[in-house]
Amino acid sequence: MTLLYMRYKGMISLRGREDSPLLRPFVKQDNMKYDIKDIKWNRQYHWVPSFKGIAGDIKINATILAPINERGFVYSFAVENPTDKEVSIELGLEGTWSRAIHEINESKEIEAKRIFYKSNWNKGSYCFDLKDAFTILSFAPMPEEGMTSVANYNNKEIDYYFSKEVNIAPGEEKRVNYYFGIGYEEVAAITSAKEMYRRGFEYEFKATYEWLKKRMKRAEDENIERILNENLFFNFFFATGKTLDTEDLVLVTSRSPRYYVSAAYWDRDSLLWSFPSILIADSQYAKKMLNYVFKTQIKNIGIHSRYIDGTVLEPGFELDELCAPVIALYNYVVHTGDYDIINIPEYKKGIESILEILDEHRHESIELYDTFLQPTDDMIVYPYLTYNNILVWRILKNLGEINEKLGNLDKKEELFKRADKVKTAINENCIVEHKGKKIFAWSVDLQGNFNIYDEPPGSLLLSAYMGFCSYEDEVYVDTVKNIKDPSYAYSFANCNIAEIGCEHAPHPWILSLCNSLLCGEKEHAREILMKTNMDNGIACESVNEHTGQCETGAAFATCAGFLAYALYEGFGLNSGKK
Repeated sequence: MTLLYMRYKGMISLRGREDSPLLRPFVKQDNMKYDIKDIKWNRQYHWVPSFKGIAGDIKINATILAPINERGFVYSFAVENPTDKEVSIELGLEGTWSRAIHEINESKEIEAKRIFYKSNWNKGSYCFDLKDAFTILSFAPMPEEGMTSVANYNNKEIDYYFSKEVNIAPGEEKRVNYYFGIGYEEVAAITSAKEMYRRGFEYEFKATYEWLKKRMKRAEDENIERILNENLFFNFFFATGKTLDTEDLVLVTSRSPRYYVSAAYWDRDSLLWSFPSILIADSQYAKKMLNYVFKTQIKNIGIHSRYIDGTVLEPGFELDELCAPVIALYNYVVHTGDYDIINIPEYKKGIESILEILDEHRHESIELYDTFLQPTDDMIVYPYLTYNNILVWRILKNLGEINEKLGNLDKKEELFKRADKVKTAINENCIVEHKGKKIFAWSVDLQGNFNIYDEPPGSLLLSAYMGFCSYEDEVYVDTVKNIKDPSYAYSFANCNIAEIGCEHAPHPWILSLCNSLLCGEKEHAREILMKTNMDNGIACESVNEHTGQCETGAAFATCAGFLAYALYEGFGLNSGKK
């Protein structure tokens, strides 16, 4: 169980032990405990996890539902008796609360008390607190009538189980629900559970389904549609969320501690990768994301990574991250027509701040801009990256078009002229000769030195997609050929998963597959997708070049968003790109 928490600048996860997880279903029949066998998992409506299995004489169909707009979840069981005699079982959940972990990239145990007690707010049912001088958080199970609840201390851990006796006639099916409320303290947790209990599982499931259905995207292929929507919703729920203590919407790389830099903010990840798929699914939610960026994160815009409150986590300037808010804002106003957002004071001030920081990184005589870190967040070889400066060209063009729409014609002309100078500088300084061909260098120092390289998080393959050049441009064509040539160390051209990697993670990247999709390589991307499981169908950082299994960066939520967007652009029925 994970919870975003503003006071602690990141996330708290509640965990069990390896041999006794936080929650585990159990079935007893004739005083014998049965393992659930033949388990088959699926994601209902591309999101809600459920499984079917067999325990003793009964069939189980379980659903774990975190309802929309509720603080908590429901563990629901539909049990069926396929025999010709009545069956009596004990059906429940058991587990151990072993640890509370503070998650921001690293996982550190929280030195606070874990306690439980009977709460008077719900006829004496249990409430569990993580408590320091004051309560940090609470969660409360609310069993249905006739259920048994037992909890006890086991050293510093808490063991518990919740169960109900169920008599099932031959051929009959019955449903048993366990509601878990979560809150800042006891009353919030208990009443959150009670809210779901009063509404009932069927209501909460339908409300969640209607929310998902409204945002689902169609594709020409069932498998593509499944991958698209599963990654779309994973991005929705794991790259964004509300903090428990302040109820602020925040953006993070991933809410899963399985991702190696979880629960922190990157401009690039949230705005170039996560934002586009949310924009096409829910433009009002996308606006809330922008509000968070321009009101909370703007004070340290362009700095490597930040905490969810906007303060600096990892220092180091990254030019692509500085450009990301403008690109997201431009995409939003073009998609929605909401140009008035530009006149909001925080947005006007934020754009001015971005342009001021940009000026600080301009070469003294050439219209190119430096960076300290590359799109992988690794150290540069040379300070002027071609891809990053193409982003500069793009944001100047984007701001020029916005000002033209708003009638600020003098400002439009100034921005367009500056963009033209950047384009000229790139063409004059970032195109080099390599193996008898003129191609884009990865980076240059403006003193004659350059390197040939590429990174999926900020690839030269996207130069044409971003409009900097045409797909037929000879320099672009030869650049692509060089990156995809078998002789290039990270091309993986002759492997089963033939996508680009880089030094940061020397395996094929899912972001590279996204880049291929956006560049029109539909059938290539489809073939790769059908050969890789990624991380149980969810985007990860890189996969094995032979097996397609996850190698690095499991549960990469913002990448899942970019994959969903790229699939929609490539295969979506309403995208205009078939």
